[in-house]
Amino acid sequence: MKQSLQLKVSQNLTLTPQLQQSIRLLQLSTLELQQEIQQALAENPMLEVADDDVGDTEQTVSLGTNSEIQDGSNSDNYEPEPDPRKTREQSDTDATADAEGSEREDLVQRESIDSIQDNWEGDWRDNSGANADGDEEKPGLQLAAPDSSLHQHLVEQLRLTQASERDKNLVLWLIDYLNDDGYLSADLEDLWETLQEVPDLEFEELQAALRLLQSFDPPGVGARSASECLMLQLRQRPDVRKHPELYAHCNSIAQEHLGLLAQRDFTKLKKALGIDDELLKQCHDIIRSLEPFPGARFRRVDDDHVVPDVIVKKLSGQWHVQLNPDVMPKIRINEMYASILRSHRGQSSQLSAQLQEARWLLKNVQQRFDTILRVSQAIVERQIGYFNHGEIAMQPLVLREIADLLGLHESTVSRVTTQKYMLTPYGLVELKSFFGSHVSTDSGGQASSTAIRALIKQLISAEDAKQPISDSQIADLLGQQGIVVARRTVAKYRESLKIPPVNMRKSL
Repeated sequence: MKQSLQLKVSQNLTLTPQLQQSIRLLQLSTLELQQEIQQALAENPMLEVADDDVGDTEQTVSLGTNSEIQDGSNSDNYEPEPDPRKTREQSDTDATADAEGSEREDLVQRESIDSIQDNWEGDWRDNSGANADGDEEKPGLQLAAPDSSLHQHLVEQLRLTQASERDKNLVLWLIDYLNDDGYLSADLEDLWETLQEVPDLEFEELQAALRLLQSFDPPGVGARSASECLMLQLRQRPDVRKHPELYAHCNSIAQEHLGLLAQRDFTKLKKALGIDDELLKQCHDIIRSLEPFPGARFRRVDDDHVVPDVIVKKLSGQWHVQLNPDVMPKIRINEMYASILRSHRGQSSQLSAQLQEARWLLKNVQQRFDTILRVSQAIVERQIGYFNHGEIAMQPLVLREIADLLGLHESTVSRVTTQKYMLTPYGLVELKSFFGSHVSTDSGGQASSTAIRALIKQLISAEDAKQPISDSQIADLLGQQGIVVARRTVAKYRESLKIPPVNMRKSL
């Protein structure tokens, strides 16, 4: 076969640097975007932090003004601004000529919003819904950070005791063996063997040091088991100690029958103690009021705070969506370097390239927030029932519906809704949670899985605690409302809500 040269003309799609940057910024979370901005400020001298007197970039769009969103629909058309066929000389000329146009755009650079997420973990029966009809929102509760660690708290109490220096040293040594829950993590006899080099140290001295430690606050500290922890707390309850019979039964449950209590096997528990339902209920309430982990309130947990990207408020009877101004980086083109580049046009190709990169970054960051705002607006329009009535009114929704509505690709909507959060009257919600699977109904319609979970939670919260309803009964009750679900589906949804099974929900 004879070899020859042939010319072939073809077309293919390539990702320009601007398009790659736009896609990357779109899928970043708020914290990752802040890191990206900080790196750009450190590497590119053409960028600087905008002054505080720069105009606010906050954008608010009402549900009734779709034209305000659609006017900026071209912002999601990820066509690169410069023509790739231009030469470097032409690009440099265009960059310097248009430097004053977009270099004054104000975008965000600080992250100062406090944590919005609610740190309270209530009982599974609590219903902490918000008032969707009101225009004002109640601030979320937050747990105050502990002032000191468990070790410091115990050492301060030890200094106030009248114990001898030898006993204080033993207690201080035992404190070092406490875990984060406040339990003594080592066997007392093993600890005594490690102290054989201490002259004339008796095992009774170490036991006395442990009893001194167990008398400190918080009650139950220094316990070696859950039973001992509860028993120590019962001893420090004067309201229980003044009723000898009640205290004896509570102490017996904590010492010998915690397993039956955990399994809620009240029949065997009453038989083992020889008591009636009323007395058992009193014991049950007292033991449930105790703290099984006395050192829990001294833990320091470094939470990853989630910051909302958009905020939804109800004003004048309409739901309004606005970008969170505290997460939008306020950066702009450095005017001094831009002036130098204009006066020495064509002499610094490196500054021209950095100016072009800075303009791309400003444009792509603004484009990112515009896309988030448009998608959030469309979600609120489709899920208006959720904002009016809560999770029980959530409608089935898929990414393609939002993509078709806004003229975007489905992958773009997926990037926008991942790790982006919306502050609603019902709390902080990830945009991705508004999308979910659905279940068919008898009428031929569809019910959202989120709404079904809300119904399950509602049915269980209204059940009789003495005779809780099973998963099969829940499936039958949902069927009476036209929602056909299997028992295993109900069990899966119940477990996702962290609701215990029927035998664990039974009470006296």
